[in-house]
Amino acid sequence: MAIIAISQQLGSRGIDLARLLAQRLGYRFMSREDLFAQVARIYNVTPEQLVILDERQPHFWSRLKTESTRFVSFFRANLLHEMARDRLVAISHTAAVFMPPYGCGLKVRVIGPFDDRVRLVGELEGLNQVAAQRRVRDHDRELRARIQTLLGVDIEDPASYDVVVNGYGASLEVSAAALAACAEQIDARATAEQWQRMRDAATAAQVRAACHAHPKLGDAPLEVESAAGAVQIRGPGLVPPWDDLAREVASKIEGVRSVAVEADETPTPVRPD
Repeated sequence: MAIIAISQQLGSRGIDLARLLAQRLGYRFMSREDLFAQVARIYNVTPEQLVILDERQPHFWSRLKTESTRFVSFFRANLLHEMARDRLVAISHTAAVFMPPYGCGLKVRVIGPFDDRVRLVGELEGLNQVAAQRRVRDHDRELRARIQTLLGVDIEDPASYDVVVNGYGASLEVSAAALAACAEQIDARATAEQWQRMRDAATAAQVRAACHAHPKLGDAPLEVESAAGAVQIRGPGLVPPWDDLAREVASKIEGVRSVAVEADETPTPVRPD
């Protein structure tokens, strides 16, 4: 019972390592495409809309303010739900970023030398060397800036991960074996309390996403917490009838036992002397 969340540089062979690791451990494997397809089905959006999270799209910056909060909420909720089921190897540009630090898994970053990544990207995408160099360089720069803006995290910072792997260093089989050994140690050491915190994080994320998906609550800035299924929702304007609506939406999420809704009060302006 462990979670391996992998983030990779373009052309670093991270997805190949993730598949090998899942096979070695007998864990479920979920790629970015798998996760996007689930989110699209659950929240009635398209995979193309979700690409805003980790690929360049036209008018990205104009779309960012109006759509990114909802899409990030949907993706995070689905990812944490899958993580709470344990025995998972998940790979996407933000999988490791979203994994809560509760000791239930491993955050892995797969990198590689620039020239090796350029060569692989050129082969896979049918690009000449100059075009492949531009593709890798632009992707690295744009993705780093995008995640920094969306989540406030530098995906190139090694301190954001538990393990950083060179996809062109030791063989992928050796790297998979090393990561599998780490997963087995996590499995042996993770406590029931840690896994409960993981499940609570997943429940809170799902409640928040469900509220964002509701046409009458979608723009509300809500804070959601969960403790063993007891959910608390806080936010401005959660007065009747909006409090009952938030309670109704939250109560439909699997694992929710009770819902408390609290309206944040706007501080009374103080007139200066």
